[in-house]
Amino acid sequence: MLDLDLTQEIAALRSTFRDIRSVVDVDALQSEIERLSALAGAPDLWDDTENAQKVTSALSHRQSELARVKSIESRLDDLEVLIELANEAEDEESALESRAELESLQKTIGQLEVQTLLDGEWDDRPAVITIRAGAGGVDAADFAEMLMRMYLRWAEKHNYSAKVMDTSYAEEAGIKSATFEIDAPYAFGTLSVEAGTHRLVRMSPFGQAGKRQTSFAAVEVIPLMEETEAIEIPENDIRVDVFRSSGPGGQSVNTTDSAVRLTHLPTGTVVSMQNEKSQIQNRAAAMRVLQSRLLLLQKEQEAAQKKEFAGTITASWGDQMRSYVLAPYQMVKDLRTEHEVNNPSAVFDGDLDGFIAAGIKWRKQKQD
Repeated sequence: MLDLDLTQEIAALRSTFRDIRSVVDVDALQSEIERLSALAGAPDLWDDTENAQKVTSALSHRQSELARVKSIESRLDDLEVLIELANEAEDEESALESRAELESLQKTIGQLEVQTLLDGEWDDRPAVITIRAGAGGVDAADFAEMLMRMYLRWAEKHNYSAKVMDTSYAEEAGIKSATFEIDAPYAFGTLSVEAGTHRLVRMSPFGQAGKRQTSFAAVEVIPLMEETEAIEIPENDIRVDVFRSSGPGGQSVNTTDSAVRLTHLPTGTVVSMQNEKSQIQNRAAAMRVLQSRLLLLQKEQEAAQKKEFAGTITASWGDQMRSYVLAPYQMVKDLRTEHEVNNPSAVFDGDLDGFIAAGIKWRKQKQD
């Protein structure tokens, strides 16, 4: 006789979910969706393209968050019905389906619970990630490109919008640096725990056969600010350089000088953009990222905490936060949280949720 009893597990999930609903404040979320929907339905919305994009993006994020909460609620109800039917019909297949759905809900609710820990000033903003090759020569450049793909695959798996803003290719393989934006609910708060030095240990495909190589790459994560919050930068404080966009190996992919590099002279902060088709668009995108970085720097200086956000990342021995080991054994380990997995291939293919969740919880504990 089949006697499938998951009462305690479901009760625990419902208890956690009630806490999440309280933090999310579903009523307030619905009111905000109604307000944004009214703005999005205005006939003159697209007279101001930039504002229209902000409104529609905010509406999409809020609707996605509400849909996720309602979906979990519905799935919990459906799971109880499925268990009841499985017991009545003594159906082993339905019992297996129930257990699989329970595990899936535990994972989904766990991820949503972690999101409720994101209460920083800019945690709900899009994230701008910059990856730079560090010590390790060609292997470091290749590693930097592997990390870029890893984050873009993570975004793809979650159906998040990702946009590459600038890429500087290395001569032999990989990249010197890359900057890209991920626009998703709480993107900065979620991905900010990925900032730091990452280390790769493997048998180098570029060096002498049978020799292990250690290489490093730096990951910087900043929030993309709203223009109304961006600080004013005097024109005299900026040097503007224009150049032609290029692809791997220096091959030209643009016959005009459309790529833009902005240098903030007082701080030495440099931002390059080459993704857009025109110089004007690239300059506007670069200015927004530069303003975001300078606003962070200003906040850090005011709080006397220079390393609170992006910090100084040297991408070399002694300050790595995560190690990716491919030889002589297979392991990825976060040195702050002790979270580790034995499947580097899955991690490089975007399976990062475990590391991100552990990082967010670790940071919250440090703050408390």
